Amino acid sequence: MTKLAFIGAGSTIFMKNIVGDMLHFPSLANAQISLMDIDPVRLEESALVARKMIQTMGASATVEATTDRARALEGADFVVTAFQIGGYRPSTVIDFDIPRKYGLRQTIADTLGVGGIMRGLRTVPHLWAVAEDMARLCPNALLMQYVNPMAINTWALAERYPHVNQAGLCHSVQNTVEEMAHDLDLPVEDIRHRVAGINHVAFFLKLEHQGRDLYPVLREGYRAGRLPKAPLMNLRCPNKVRYEVMEHLGYFCTESSEHFAEYVPWFIKDGRADLIEEFGIPLDEYPKRCEEQMADWSAQAESYRAAETVEVSKSHEFAAEIMNAMVTDSPITITANLPNRGQVPQLPNGAAVETPTLVDGNGLQPTLIDDIPPQLTALMRTQINVQELVVKALTEENREHIYHAAYMDPHTAAELDLRQIRSLVDDLIAAHGAMLPDWCRDRRAA
Repeated sequence: MTKLAFIGAGSTIFMKNIVGDMLHFPSLANAQISLMDIDPVRLEESALVARKMIQTMGASATVEATTDRARALEGADFVVTAFQIGGYRPSTVIDFDIPRKYGLRQTIADTLGVGGIMRGLRTVPHLWAVAEDMARLCPNALLMQYVNPMAINTWALAERYPHVNQAGLCHSVQNTVEEMAHDLDLPVEDIRHRVAGINHVAFFLKLEHQGRDLYPVLREGYRAGRLPKAPLMNLRCPNKVRYEVMEHLGYFCTESSEHFAEYVPWFIKDGRADLIEEFGIPLDEYPKRCEEQMADWSAQAESYRAAETVEVSKSHEFAAEIMNAMVTDSPITITANLPNRGQVPQLPNGAAVETPTLVDGNGLQPTLIDDIPPQLTALMRTQINVQELVVKALTEENREHIYHAAYMDPHTAAELDLRQIRSLVDDLIAAHGAMLPDWCRDRRAA
């Protein structure tokens, strides 16, 4: 019997996707599923949904709900993390409101930029705590972490706990393939691709349909104004940023335009409302999304409580696919974020890199990718600079490196001077208070 420990199971919709996917595999249909969260109300809602899915599928899996992380992890074969330290309020609101006072606008603020830096500082210590417990309670388990900032988290986990099996998983590749299939009127399953880079700044090195290169079609459609079509996923963002970057760098990025716009210095600029309008950049998108989700959740939760059964459709997340491949020794290829141990020789050793990865009974085995074009690796290094400095700040408990990371962030540096950035970081640290590690708040380190 396979045991899954789901840490942060109060994320009910995401839990529903992962656990629901498991029930589609005979090898996992009798799994022991331990749901853990610090919010007992959301935890019980998730347990209710999980049990109704099991009943709907006629599976023999069992579910326990606990607020005790050690109990959830004990004897686990697989661990999923899906939590947001500090939540929408206060932490996400802080990450948007304080930079806005300095004239620094963001869209998502969970991966790079000052928002991503602060989220990394809040999140990594809790992931380290999970890894510490895993080393003691389930040393052979695989940690599949779905938490942003993905690259910072994956790198920091490998630095502190190199012997804990872990992979960062994201759905940006799957989402982007769906968007391109939508734009090109092609069946998504017929698109063949080869992706490599770092999380949220990886690129499609190969993109084909029945042996035909799709890049000429994308470029011609963008130049003619036919592409992108009306968006498939986010109606507030027309997805023009990625097409514009493809036009100049030659390749299509795996992450959405609203995310990508804040990773680079080219699109969000003070006094350039024309760029915001032309490329349809949704400023403050993540707070809007959070407010909408919170408004919808009460009705969703009530509908789940009232329903006798819960539909179990298959998602495109990788977690259950990985579990099944490892348990049954059935090889599959996914895209995973792993520490760079030479699989991307053009990028720094140790950095978290995203590549095609074989999964079977031997675990996760990344593919060697040594042909990323130099303009793309140059862009990736601007992101890795920030990630590395945040990891250094965490592992060395050095507040000065927090400033260094913010100085090097492409979007922040394009908008603010050094003194403004330092003051902004000070204000963010003060506002987050106890959400950050104690050493962050020790000004002697500065």
